[in-house]
Amino acid sequence: MQPELATQGGRAVRGEAHPTIVKRSSRRHEDEGHGGAWKVAFADFCLALLCLFLVLWLLASRNSERMQVVLQNAGANLIEDGQGLTNSLAAGSRGSMIERHPVPARSEDPSAGDPQHGSTDARVGRPSLDSPEQLQSLARRIAGLAAEEGLQGHLRTAVTPQGLRLQLHDTEASGMFERGSAQPAAPLRALLRKLGPMLAQIRNQLLIVGHTDATMYQDKGPGAFTNWALSSHRAMAARHELLAGGMPESSVLQVSGMADAAPLDALHPTAAVNRRIELMLLTSAQAQSIAALYGPAGLRDPALDPADQIRGSIPPAARNAAPHTASVAQPAAPAASR
Repeated sequence: MQPELATQGGRAVRGEAHPTIVKRSSRRHEDEGHGGAWKVAFADFCLALLCLFLVLWLLASRNSERMQVVLQNAGANLIEDGQGLTNSLAAGSRGSMIERHPVPARSEDPSAGDPQHGSTDARVGRPSLDSPEQLQSLARRIAGLAAEEGLQGHLRTAVTPQGLRLQLHDTEASGMFERGSAQPAAPLRALLRKLGPMLAQIRNQLLIVGHTDATMYQDKGPGAFTNWALSSHRAMAARHELLAGGMPESSVLQVSGMADAAPLDALHPTAAVNRRIELMLLTSAQAQSIAALYGPAGLRDPALDPADQIRGSIPPAARNAAPHTASVAQPAAPAASR
């Protein structure tokens, strides 16, 4: 340590040395707040809390799955089928006046049913498949299309005197429609759109019938949504997909819903096979018989001979009285000539 220098009269005078005092103070209590031990403890706490939430979530998820299995085993799968739920196609979204599934807008393209743009029936001139051999060949083609979409286990075909019967039904693994809804599943939609061009090549008409199982909705009021409405909506949805695939509108003779009135498995009314869509491809004779039940003779197939249509439009009583009337009118002819 250098001694301090004092100035006297312009001369530097060496003064006495003063020792430098260094005071050390303890700051142990002030530094405790800036340590890292509390951070480690907080991280451990957050990790434990995260693990707790994860365990609770896993337990809740497992309990939910177990509850669904218990309900299904106890016959309470009505919840999954739509019991107590409002059908989205019928009611739409709650609190909204806009339908969730609006009807597609009318196309601006000239349709075959417009008299200004051509014939009213696009099936005129197309062949009609009426023999069992022809219908069986068509059934094999449709089975091939179903196999392409992975629906070979969902299709049943049968050749009957009325025509070709096609059944697209649910299985325990998958369904043709969303449960309790009229929205077709993707494989069914793809298959129906492939059937559209095939049905457009023939003159046979089609019956589309929707079926449900015996599962009922909770609301049983007069205006409630029922299986009758659900089956009808599903049949209309199938018609829409066929038309989107290219099938003419005149190919459909009737669309209806039968709810659970005609189950395939009557011993198990809630079986998956009872939920189905049936496409009945009618022979010409059967289509004429069904059309005669609901409409006048003018609804007959335009491909038939016009004389047959006129003859068929005459009531039976008039046809029986026609010979007697002609025999009475014959003697009056010469008198009229006079």
